[in-house]
Amino acid sequence: MTNKKWFQTLVAFILVFILIFLIEKTKFIFEPVGSYLTAIAVPFMGAGLLYYITLPLVTFLEKYKIPRIASILITFLLLVFIVFLFFNYIIPIAQQQFTRLVKNIPDIADGIEEIVEYWQDNQSIIPPQVDNMIDQVTANLDKYLENFTTFILNFIGQLFGFVFSFVLIPFFWFFMLKDGDKLVPFISKFLSKPKANSFKELMAGINHTLSSFIQGQLIVSVCVGIMLYIGYVIIKLDYALTLALFGLVMNLIPFVGPFISAVPAVIIGFIQEPMIAVYVIIVMLIAQQIESNFISPNVMGRVLQLHPLTIITLILAAGSIAGFFGLLFIIPAYAVLKTIVSHFYHEWRRKQPKGEKDIF
Repeated sequence: MTNKKWFQTLVAFILVFILIFLIEKTKFIFEPVGSYLTAIAVPFMGAGLLYYITLPLVTFLEKYKIPRIASILITFLLLVFIVFLFFNYIIPIAQQQFTRLVKNIPDIADGIEEIVEYWQDNQSIIPPQVDNMIDQVTANLDKYLENFTTFILNFIGQLFGFVFSFVLIPFFWFFMLKDGDKLVPFISKFLSKPKANSFKELMAGINHTLSSFIQGQLIVSVCVGIMLYIGYVIIKLDYALTLALFGLVMNLIPFVGPFISAVPAVIIGFIQEPMIAVYVIIVMLIAQQIESNFISPNVMGRVLQLHPLTIITLILAAGSIAGFFGLLFIIPAYAVLKTIVSHFYHEWRRKQPKGEKDIF
């Protein structure tokens, strides 16, 4: 019986759970390591994002015989210039619009209540369930708007905390670009040839997954943000730049991000003028159709191959556990985990004799 695949698999699962139990009981030993990893997590992830965003430019410059160090410095200066333009020409306008939006939240709440009351007074037949739901929403409207404002302020606080870590991010980013391609060959030297080839294949798969997702998602989000801003300006929506930037950031969250970004835009458009809310929906639909049919297929393709239900489940779990940054990082983290599991599964299948590739 011990030679049966199902028995070996069962033993493997038991050993894994025993290992997890022992780690839990001896976690005080790993606390210093956890503290160290927590300290470097933000600069490491930030540098990793910059690495995958800027690597194509560095590679492009190297093709024209520019030394790697010089290519990195040119890329860094270009990034500094882009950040300078952003903070000097875009952020001040968005900040003014956001300040006006926060000040007008009580007026927006009153406007929504008046619209709901007017609609209720002019309806001859309203199902009791709908009427009760509307009353409940109206009664808690101030709370909902307050929670939304709190979410935005918390997000800005987290963003500033992330920006503060930029002190270390440039150093991590520089050495990732300078020596990143040396890591895999260095580790491979300590492995046998079959294991080294397997390791190189695994790292190539992870690198492809991360680069495709990060570069693709950034390009897609910027394109969507620009389209939303142009559309909002055309329909003369208030706070156009702030709402477009919010749409850009939310679009970084796959699948559900665009729906989240639509809510404040539609509400503000409806308060401004009911017909503008319709125009906002049209602008959102046009932007999402262009993104899903033309931009994403050409930029990202179908690299992740994740089912929408899987994405929603992951995002709900990550949002409740780790907040906004959990929403941002859960999909690429899951994609990397899927790549690793798939690699080792295929390795295991390759090693099985013919006719013995089934576990049961």
